[in-house]
Amino acid sequence: MRLAAARGDRRARLLALDALDPTVAGGALVWHALIDAAADIEPLFLGLIDDIPHFAPLPDDCSSIDGRSRSCWAALGLLASDQAALYAGARSLVAWHASQRFCASCGSQTAVAKGGWQRDCPACRAEHFPRTDPVVIMLAEHVAADGEARVLVGHGVGFPPGRMSALAGFVEPGESIEEAVARELFEEAGIRARRVDYVASQPWPFPSSLMIGCIAHAEDDRVTLDTSEVDEAIWVTRGVVSAALAGDGSARFLAPPPIAIARTLLEHWLAG
Repeated sequence: MRLAAARGDRRARLLALDALDPTVAGGALVWHALIDAAADIEPLFLGLIDDIPHFAPLPDDCSSIDGRSRSCWAALGLLASDQAALYAGARSLVAWHASQRFCASCGSQTAVAKGGWQRDCPACRAEHFPRTDPVVIMLAEHVAADGEARVLVGHGVGFPPGRMSALAGFVEPGESIEEAVARELFEEAGIRARRVDYVASQPWPFPSSLMIGCIAHAEDDRVTLDTSEVDEAIWVTRGVVSAALAGDGSARFLAPPPIAIARTLLEHWLAG
């Protein structure tokens, strides 16, 4: 089998992970030889890079794996986009296996299949696959009577002091992207959206989301916060956004980091 051949390839590489956090050197992910891996590691196939098989390690003991750990954000900021995307896929895959050891249908222990892209239940024959959770993330835009446009940014509970970002929330079953944007804006900030424009998307491996970036056009600028999620929100002009993105110490807020799609949304809106 081709997968067995890939695992037996002496050139095969294994991603260096500390639980779910990457090891970074020289702005790139660190890899080890798969043949040197510990016996209690299950290699999950990531694909071929320059015809060399690459794998992610799934430890037999997953007790140290926390899919919501944020400690790798600093390392992510050091990686090029292709390296970050590779790590995001590996992190999401390992986190999924760590949390899906037992069958959702009958409760029996499941086994890794198809190189790590499936888990099979030997008892009821159910097949389980990695999932991605869709999340909408959006800037609400309001144009004042004088024609000046502003967008709403918020400080989420638990954010670092001064950090402001776009509002976000999970898409619920039966919702369209537009409906999810409108609902989340109303629930978190009391904003009613009359139009939603899609901008871009981004995989977000905390633990396994697809961020769907949008700009929503608000009917008015009245804000009523749900302070259990967002403890502060402000309307900001293009001048304020420009200062924040430039890292101006006098800016009204601290902009999202470059790895976040919220920053992409702000840059997109600033460009008009």
